[in-house]
Amino acid sequence: MNADIITISSDSLNLIWLILFVVLLVIELFTVGLTTIWFAIGSLAAFLADLLGAGLPLQIVIFLAVSCILLIFTRPWAARHVNRRRIRTNYESEIGKIILITEKVDNLNQTGKSTVDGQEWTVRSRNDEDILEPGDKARVVDISGVKLIVEKYKEDPT
Repeated sequence: MNADIITISSDSLNLIWLILFVVLLVIELFTVGLTTIWFAIGSLAAFLADLLGAGLPLQIVIFLAVSCILLIFTRPWAARHVNRRRIRTNYESEIGKIILITEKVDNLNQTGKSTVDGQEWTVRSRNDEDILEPGDKARVVDISGVKLIVEKYKEDPT
């Protein structure tokens, strides 16, 4: 019994790597989420390896290695710097705002409220020992679930 071995010519491999490169680039253009670009570059590296005479197993290793290395080492940087004009969500836009406390903020008694842009928020202090009274100003430093996390606002004396 003869086992049929599938042989792929170098020209066919070149075409396969190029088609994979184009398909991955097209997917990246439609998603714009830096998801497939790393694998597109990996397929380009495998294409170049094929042009230099590397066998299929080495081409696959090169494809996977280049793709994974780029994904691991450059994606965090690209995610921070490429899409910088992203619009912050509603809650993210509250961070950094100076707000007026409308109900005493006391973490131990689980009290505290403020109205921000017409919406009432539950407010908690960053530090449990800090108590803010109605009329105090506070800076929003974080958001935890549906609670604004604040610190007492200190105006510059200048």
